[in-house]
Amino acid sequence: MEEFHKVRRLPPYVFEQVNRLKASARAAGADIIDLGMGNPDLPTPKAVVDKLCDVVRDPRTHRYSSSRGIPGLRKAQAAYYARRFGVKLNPDTQVIATLGSKEGFANMAQAITAPGDVILCPDPTYPIHAFGFLMAGGVIRSMSVKPDDQFFVAIERAVRHSIPKPLALILNYPSNPTAYTADLDFYKEAVAQAKKHDIIILSDLAYSEIYFDDNAPPPSVLQVPGAMDVAVEFTSMSKTFSMPGWRMGFAVGNERLIAALSRVKSYLDYGAFTPIQVAASAALNGDGSDIEEVRSIYKRRRDVLVDSFGKAGFDVPPPAATMFAWAPIPEKFKSLGSLEFSKLLVEKADVAVAPGIGFGEQGDDYVRIALVENEHRIRQAARNIKRFLATADETMHNVIALNARR
Repeated sequence: MEEFHKVRRLPPYVFEQVNRLKASARAAGADIIDLGMGNPDLPTPKAVVDKLCDVVRDPRTHRYSSSRGIPGLRKAQAAYYARRFGVKLNPDTQVIATLGSKEGFANMAQAITAPGDVILCPDPTYPIHAFGFLMAGGVIRSMSVKPDDQFFVAIERAVRHSIPKPLALILNYPSNPTAYTADLDFYKEAVAQAKKHDIIILSDLAYSEIYFDDNAPPPSVLQVPGAMDVAVEFTSMSKTFSMPGWRMGFAVGNERLIAALSRVKSYLDYGAFTPIQVAASAALNGDGSDIEEVRSIYKRRRDVLVDSFGKAGFDVPPPAATMFAWAPIPEKFKSLGSLEFSKLLVEKADVAVAPGIGFGEQGDDYVRIALVENEHRIRQAARNIKRFLATADETMHNVIALNARR
């Protein structure tokens, strides 16, 4: 039977090929070190779990909640933005709770997109940034993800040559998967361009608290004067508070866009379970010590990854932010592309990574490595990769042509 229209618009999910290979290897007894999925392994802070347990005992919290989020949660998010970014938000009209930033992004696409609308989307980027709009009937025009002057040249070119004119621009800094960061000057120019061309800005700020070294804390686009006229920003508690399975995120910013998202969500869900929302409020209202601990753990893991993989012969540039490293495929294997190289690492080194092609065409010379295993396991992964790289010429000459070009 012919596939349904919206299913046909979605390309094959390349990560699933690595996942199947990983599952098969584990079923055969292999100890796979999984650095592929960005699934935090750290426990949710005890105080947050305790708050959930306290609230869940009240049967009144077992009823339907609100798709917009309970008032206390929206106030807590507004207070966080005021403390962290100096941005004032009205919790009643400029804040909405989402079931993670992924759901919020996808439903915003449903809310604002007409068939054929053009969306400016970075490549490579987190898949929902493009796929959410593809499922909504939009058309993706790819942009470079690097936040430099050429980024704005590309916007001008897109406005001149796109029919219809672009509806929205997606920003994602710190970037998943590339770990690029943007400063406030970049956001100022982005807002100026959006206002000049009447373009909506959708900013994904999921990694605002995962930054390293002496780098300044990543800013919010809403810090730019006038950004509230054109922008909505998405955040998540998954990485900041190690709450991925809780599915709690937010969209904040322009009232008209938040109202559109709220209306769509009112038809689709009743919001997160109330005890989860209360516990999330407690996390946001905390003293920040939990966030500092998470940041320090990821930094230690990053440093171990860069050092041990480098010594193994797999050079990994140190990311300035996020819980990911964006690593160029070793030159000998670059001709294979990221998917085949990722499969090789599972088969030959018992290490799983995410193929860069899954984040966009421009990602095919890279793999994304997630900092979701402890330091001991990261060093073990490096030892496995070192053995694989050292023996590849002898063990693989009859399997693949290492000097072939794509």
